[in-house]
Amino acid sequence: MTGPRIHGKVAIVTGGAGGIGSATVRRFVEEGARVGIVDLDELKGRALADELGDQAVFLRCDHAKADDCSAAVASVVARWGGLDILFNNAGIGWTGAFDEVDEQAACAVMEANLIGPLMMTRAALPVLRQRGKEMRPEGRSPAILFTASGLGLHARPLVSLYTVSKHGIVGLMRSLALDEGPNNVRVNALCPGIVETPLMYRTMGRSGDAQSILARARQEAPLGRIAETGDIANAAVFLASDEAKAIHGACLVIDGGVHG
Repeated sequence: MTGPRIHGKVAIVTGGAGGIGSATVRRFVEEGARVGIVDLDELKGRALADELGDQAVFLRCDHAKADDCSAAVASVVARWGGLDILFNNAGIGWTGAFDEVDEQAACAVMEANLIGPLMMTRAALPVLRQRGKEMRPEGRSPAILFTASGLGLHARPLVSLYTVSKHGIVGLMRSLALDEGPNNVRVNALCPGIVETPLMYRTMGRSGDAQSILARARQEAPLGRIAETGDIANAAVFLASDEAKAIHGACLVIDGGVHG
């Protein structure tokens, strides 16, 4: 296949102003897509949209609120005529002993990491199903992607609440894959290991020195490196593209081989 891999496609990226999100938005635009940047950070989101010009628009949205999600999807469809890719990337981190899990933390993590992706997917599905119907004769499909985590497939100490939320995302993805395959909508998850982002530094700062945690992660990886935001963005481009037309219900692990 030659040329931009998702040329002419329309995407929504939640958490699009953050580390992995902004890297993916840039890569999607480089590969020919038009992107709705969904985030609560207006300053960073608008700056990114201004940088990318007509190929991107910022949409302030709390993805855990159904009305916000519906409005974001409607805005993208009105602007560009449809939707081909939904990347449910937004989320928050959490570390700590299980005894530190309280109602406030549990609600915040589940709302950001699980309820939000569920609500945004629910808002986008009618449009994606219609695109699936239109694309079926061409042998192509629209795509839903989730940022899960290696901790959606495994577990480590002192990250119980985050681990539960990401196992939930993997379960959501696998259930949707069964439900939406007949509608010609592909559904997959990206499962990164530790990625160096501002969110990672804020999260790991609760449980220790972030630089030491990064160094240990690199030592644990057989490749001797951890994934960068660009690695996740490249994987998202691939899974969203027609090159991945037979990949459905899969978890793509991106962690330098830690769980190989």
